[in-house]
Amino acid sequence: MKWYELTISTTEEAQEMISNFLHEMGAGGVSIEESGTLNKPRDTSLGQWYELPLNDIPEGQAIIKGYFTEETNTDVLIDALKPRVEELREFDIDPGAVTYSAAVVDDEDWATAWKQYFKPIRVSDTLTIKPTWEKYEAAPNERIIELDPGMAFGTGTHPTTALCLQTLESVIRGGEEVIDVGTGSGILAIGACRLGAKSVLALDLDPIAVSSATENVKLNELSGEVEVRLSDLLGVLKEDTTGEIDKALAVTLPVDLVVANILAEIILLFVGDVYAALKPNGIYIASGVYKNKETDVEEGLVRSGFEIVEKRRDEEWIAFVARKPQVV
Repeated sequence: MKWYELTISTTEEAQEMISNFLHEMGAGGVSIEESGTLNKPRDTSLGQWYELPLNDIPEGQAIIKGYFTEETNTDVLIDALKPRVEELREFDIDPGAVTYSAAVVDDEDWATAWKQYFKPIRVSDTLTIKPTWEKYEAAPNERIIELDPGMAFGTGTHPTTALCLQTLESVIRGGEEVIDVGTGSGILAIGACRLGAKSVLALDLDPIAVSSATENVKLNELSGEVEVRLSDLLGVLKEDTTGEIDKALAVTLPVDLVVANILAEIILLFVGDVYAALKPNGIYIASGVYKNKETDVEEGLVRSGFEIVEKRRDEEWIAFVARKPQVV
């Protein structure tokens, strides 16, 4: 099968939003290549190693590639994308001097080529992400997440995903019921179970992500602990037309923990829903926040009644740890 490969040269700052635009416009897959320069600071505190090829992408820049079926009119697609990208400047996200190009490729050229760069990676004190196609001998204290992300987000190499996994490790004590909003490949849901959570409801509005997460849950033999559902944010938790909430969910409301690794703009849309879904003293981990949205997200959390417990940082990304106060 032939695909159109739409290539966008932009900034690392804008890559999350532009990637989201491509998915919303029907991309069958999205890849991101950041600067391969050795000057870029990389966290090796947990023994991580980086087998990324050097490239000539300038520091702070990124190349995003979206893949569309051969019936797609790429001229129309680019014309629709350009104003959305330019609008990012109004939200203090600088896409830089954006360029666009399109080419025709075979599906096998893009669907598997990236796998050569995805190796086992230690992302926290105990969690290691292992691609299903790689051989790896785990140490006694390692908890392994088997992963084949396919065309969904989430390999664990992005700072926001690593932040979430590290934060989950610091807050999970064992036996928690968890909701993972925007699960992508299912990596956070699986990680939560590996760390001792009792059950996880994993939600995503992208059918490709739901399929990918479901398969990864099976790979990790966690189908009894993790339920993957198609849902727009926490929509699945809201009452249906009969006034009843689905009682067949993997978790019982309210829950102990909610984690969301999504864009700051989306986090702000459903803070109140998260607050309602949590027990008193329940924890909300909100990641995917770029530094220019830190104040907005903090104010939104506090305004909804949360207490900010901690802010964790990796490069220019922030993960918030917020608590719903105990009722007096």
